[in-house]
Amino acid sequence: MIGTSVSRQHENVLQVVQSYYQLTKPRIIPLLLITTAAGMWMAADGQVDPVLLLVTLVGGTLAAASAQVLNCIYDRDIDYEMLRTRHRPIPSGKVQPRDALLFAIALGSLSFTLLAVFANLLAALLAMSGIVFYMVIYTHFLKRHTPQNIVIGGAAGAIPALVGWAAVTGELSWAAWLLFGIVFLWTPPHFWALALMIRDDYAKVGIPMMPVVVGEESTTRQIWIYTLLVVPASLLLIYPLGVSGIVYGAIAVWLGSIFLKKAWQLLQNPTDNQLARSMFKYSILYMMLLCTGIVVDSLPITQQATAAVADNVQTLLTAIPIL
Repeated sequence: MIGTSVSRQHENVLQVVQSYYQLTKPRIIPLLLITTAAGMWMAADGQVDPVLLLVTLVGGTLAAASAQVLNCIYDRDIDYEMLRTRHRPIPSGKVQPRDALLFAIALGSLSFTLLAVFANLLAALLAMSGIVFYMVIYTHFLKRHTPQNIVIGGAAGAIPALVGWAAVTGELSWAAWLLFGIVFLWTPPHFWALALMIRDDYAKVGIPMMPVVVGEESTTRQIWIYTLLVVPASLLLIYPLGVSGIVYGAIAVWLGSIFLKKAWQLLQNPTDNQLARSMFKYSILYMMLLCTGIVVDSLPITQQATAAVADNVQTLLTAIPIL
């Protein structure tokens, strides 16, 4: 295959380990894990079993790593063509596809076993469904065939939120699906901002990402629409579901207002790569801080503090004489 006939370039064991580590695309995984953690804390009302937390995060890491390795195998032809990805382990010849496949199978098997034994079967099956959806639906059927690839494929990145909830409760509630929906709606503005920055790379290898197919103006318009959807969706955790409170609400409104501002600026200047870069970077910060807000809001000490403040305000209001 293209890009896999290059001679091996490893000189020592450390370089071998580093190559396999790079196959997992480790920079992507922390963002998936924080949505998992948010789902767990929300499901557990802020009192998560630390052992279950560790097991679920490790299992989620292994599942995500397995999916990324499989993606590297499948996309090795276009990785070799694009300058920014040509030096990845498979196209550079540092790791052979067969060895990478065995590595991916081992990671996925370990993830399933860990989650099934120490969490529950639902969490393990959801983690495996994330791998299947990412590879079969997104990578195989969508990525190279439709500009809507990241919209539908975004479901794969939202599944970790369900894994976290299921690990704690053994089931899925409306709140779990809403968290899934928030991540799902967040994915297009996040990824399309990146696609605007590397539009030429995708065009070179014939990947029909939104900016390549419809241009910058239409892409920024859709980024704006999805941002308009995700910000109010994030507030539904407060009402009508009532699984998050005022602390989360304040954080969500503050983060959302900045997100909308950046999306609006990009809409007004669709060819400005610096604004696209700012939008992309902020989208990562937005999701990380939003999930942190869920965690902080769910903590018993936060709930006690907000309840005390509410009681004091109520007492103060009742003490004010009515004129």
